[in-house]
Amino acid sequence: MTLWEKIKTDLKKGADEGMVLLKEGAGKAKQKAEELTVEGKKRYAIFDLKRKIHAQLSELGGVMYELLKEGKEKAEDDRAMGIVEKVKGLEEKLAGLEKKVS
Repeated sequence: MTLWEKIKTDLKKGADEGMVLLKEGAGKAKQKAEELTVEGKKRYAIFDLKRKIHAQLSELGGVMYELLKEGKEKAEDDRAMGIVEKVKGLEEKLAGLEKKVS
């Protein structure tokens, strides 16, 4: 084998080994990107639920203000109780999602 043939053989071997490593690295990077995407979606869902809870509590505050202003008991109003039930449901969903986030 001539020197030139040895150099070509060594270069081809190095390129082949490099391609194998590159493919492995790309596979690992893809897997990590997918994991981060899933995690990001969970965190956004948590943020969105917290935003919805905040909006419901704000609405509840407005309803309660109206009731108190009119001199009514808060338990008399179906609107207030409906909002409280919505908030409870959202809080349950939130607790479930927060358990899943690592």
